[in-house]
Parts: sequence; C-alpha cells; structure tokens
Amino acid sequence: MVCNQASVSRDRHHIIDLLLPDHRAGRLEVKVVFGPQHGLFGHTQDNMIEWEGRLDPRTGLRVASLYGEHREPTAAMLAGVDRLVVDLPDVGARYYTFIWTLALCMRACARLRIPVTVLDRPNPIGGLQVEGPVLDPEFASFVGLHPLPIRHSMTVGEVATYLQQNFIPNVQLDVAKMEGWSREFYFEDTGLPWVMPSPNMPTVDTAVVYPGGCLLEGTNLSEGRGTTRPFEMVGAPYVDGWSLCDGLNALELSGCGFRPIQFEPTSNKWKGQICEGVFVHVLDRAQFRPFMTYVAILREIRRLCGTDLEWVSGPYEYEFAKRPIDIIAGNGWLAEAIDGLSPLEEILVQMNMGLRSFTPLRDRALLYN
Repeated sequence: MVCNQASVSRDRHHIIDLLLPDHRAGRLEVKVVFGPQHGLFGHTQDNMIEWEGRLDPRTGLRVASLYGEHREPTAAMLAGVDRLVVDLPDVGARYYTFIWTLALCMRACARLRIPVTVLDRPNPIGGLQVEGPVLDPEFASFVGLHPLPIRHSMTVGEVATYLQQNFIPNVQLDVAKMEGWSREFYFEDTGLPWVMPSPNMPTVDTAVVYPGGCLLEGTNLSEGRGTTRPFEMVGAPYVDGWSLCDGLNALELSGCGFRPIQFEPTSNKWKGQICEGVFVHVLDRAQFRPFMTYVAILREIRRLCGTDLEWVSGPYEYEFAKRPIDIIAGNGWLAEAIDGLSPLEEILVQMNMGLRSFTPLRDRALLYN
C-alpha cells in the first residue's frame, strides 16, 4: 500500500494498524508499504529532502521510499504484489506531489498488470471552484506530470479516474468511493480529524490558501516556512509591509483582506531575519480565489520593490533546467505577466483559456454530485 501519516480512520487509527491483525493472522499479506514525499510519517520538513526505506521495527513491515532513489516503484519493489492500495490524503492543489506519486504508481502497475485500488478521501478545500492555469506539458515536472489546473477541485479518486481516462488507459483502477461527501464541503464539514499530510500543512486554513501560496516557493520571498502559519504569511526584509497592505486592500479582492506584519522565520528563506509583509485573512471561502490573490500579491511586490523581488533558480522538485516559478505555474507566461505588471483582468483571461478545454475532461471524471 501507499500511505502517509494522514492515512487514518475517523477514530484516528492508522491504516497500517488497521490491517496488521489480518496480516498477522494470515488473512492478507502486506508485502510492502510505500511512503511519498516527507516520509511515511512526515519526518522530512522540506522539498527535495529525500529519504530511504527500511524494515519497520514496530510492525516488521518493509517500508519503501517513493521520494528518494525512486519516485516510480520498480518491478523489484512490486515483486509479489497482487494489488496496490493507495490511501493518500490530498490538499486539492496541482503542485502537491502525492497525486503524482499516485500517477507514477498507476503507470508502474499498468506495465506490470497489477490492479490499483484508491481509497478516496475528501478534497479539503471543496469540489466546486476550479482556478489557475492548466499545466502546459512543456513544463511537466513532479509538481505536475499531466495537465491539471492548479486548483482542480477533484478528489484523489477523481484525479486517478482522470489519469486513467486520458493518460494511463491500461491500468486496472478501482476507486473505493466515499459516502456522504458533497462537493461544497470543506474539510470541517466532514467530521473527520485533520492530520497534517505534510509538515507545512498544519491546518485546513493552510490548505485553503496553498493553491496561491505555493507560488512564493519560486521567489526569494518567505512563504512563512519557519513560522506557525506557513503560506498565510508572505514577506521579506526588503518589503514595506504597510505599503504592501494598503496596495492590496485597495484592490478589493474577493473573499479576503490583508494585515501588515513582521515575522522572523526560524528556518528556510530569511532565517533569523526580520521580514515585513502581509497576513492573508480569508473572510469568505466561497468567494476567495487563492491563485489570483497570490498573483496580485506578487504583482504588487514587483511594483513596490522592483528587482528586489527575484525568481529563484533551481533545482526544484527534480527539475534542473527550468525556473521553479515556471514549473510551479505550469507555464512561462505568468512570471512575464507579473514582471510586466499586466492587469489582473488580462492574467485572468489567459488563465481561463486553458480551463475551457479542460472542463469537459474533468466533468467526465467526477464521481460525486
């Protein structure tokens, strides 16, 4: 199976512990447990920190890494496996690598004729609002192997269905559907316990802003790593937080407001230095558009700070040639539009061009009303 620390039941029992009694009684055999980025139990903090598997001393199970020497399981790693079960809670943004671990597992299993069962999970930020440019295949990477918009509003099972229908047709896929989930639900509506799926995703509020906040990883701005509110905070020593806040609030962006802040990251970019910037307050989730909000933030910082705002160089998620901002955005035009201070309306029009052709493909893959 493929899982991580968030693969828990309603009463907080991990899937490994739920299957152990049957494994030990011989009713099934867990041949191998695969873990994605950040490790099986979230022990690696940051991007591009690899880990390798081992024999788990508590359970006696073999744990293998899909974020180390291999990101796609090999035939040797899958030897003796009759079915691969995937239970990977996601956060609803194309950059989050767990759905691409799923895609690579589906590809490997298609080649080896191993059936794949996906245990579906709620999209914590709902299933209605689709936003952001659709990935240009020229910018494919481990934060986007196939065309998806940045906020896809699909469940893991729906993403798997979309991948099978369009890119991995030979995989035998079964989706164990949820009961009682509605597309308008945010995670709090499910009654399930929130377990951090990765170290810098501490709350549902983090997931809500993440489809925009991850753009900051392609810049020299702090995205709040090394603070208690990653991705809700943005800043740098060269930013005047009060001027930035005034400029952003004047835009009257939907569903949010901004407050000037100072903060000192304890790790990552600008560690130990005082940063100024803004805190993004989401006032109405249904109206909030995270991608365009953070595009507006970057555009305003470019206007106020000029060349102090930099697009950082790679490598980023195993891409060594292209700039991180371009593979995060999934195209080469967004950074140019921000550099040129293009009106937000023009950026929105270009973004929506790709969504028109993606919508019917998405509709065909949806499993829930």
